[in-house]
Amino acid sequence: MKILLVDDEQLQLLRLENACKKVLPDAYFFSYTNPVKAFEKNENNNIDLAFLDIEMPSINGIQLAKKLKKNNPKIKIIFVTAYSEYALDAFKVHASGYITKPVNENKIQEELNELGGVIELKPTKKLQIKCFGNFEVFHDGEPVRFSYKKSKEAFAYLVDREGSAINLNELNAVLWEEDHPSYLRNLIADIQNTLKSVGAEDVFIKRHNECYIDINKVDCDAYEYKKNNPDAIRMYRGEYMIQYSWPYFDDE
Repeated sequence: MKILLVDDEQLQLLRLENACKKVLPDAYFFSYTNPVKAFEKNENNNIDLAFLDIEMPSINGIQLAKKLKKNNPKIKIIFVTAYSEYALDAFKVHASGYITKPVNENKIQEELNELGGVIELKPTKKLQIKCFGNFEVFHDGEPVRFSYKKSKEAFAYLVDREGSAINLNELNAVLWEEDHPSYLRNLIADIQNTLKSVGAEDVFIKRHNECYIDINKVDCDAYEYKKNNPDAIRMYRGEYMIQYSWPYFDDE
């Protein structure tokens, strides 16, 4: 395993290197106090894991992480810093871990144990909605099966609109290039029947010529991301409802 260590303070870098070597005695370490040089020297070195300080001159650790991940998307990043307020920013660049100083072997081992682990949000509502990656809907951990693919896509669009009332003409235009009002009525009925079958019929609301979902009655990774939930932020890998052509996720 190739490990990159970057901290602009020489003493802190030495402490980090000593602690890492005790936990990972067989790894190869590349240590730098200069973040620019750290990137230039290891741009093509296929680094597996990087421990990065955040507060550094020239470019900070978060900027360095973005450059490293752009060059090598598979690299794991663990931030090491004295400033806990950077945690959310760290997770937004898809960090694998976050250690506050002072560093010791136990903290490093704990973060390494978490690498590759599956992060899940604790369910609190009747429906659990997954937007990151493919769009999926779950009830008690089991997938909710819609009768039609377009029913699922229509429901996904309502989730994407985060509770806003959507005119049926707008929903029709998203699903088809041409007007298909009778098909849309069938899809709405399918959404209603599917949610009723799992006891979540109150999530979907249709009134007159519009419909929407009650976002207070669902768990959703995208909603939690926008609430700055650290687990949801760590789950996001730049993919949002990828089976559909229309979604856009503002991750800023």
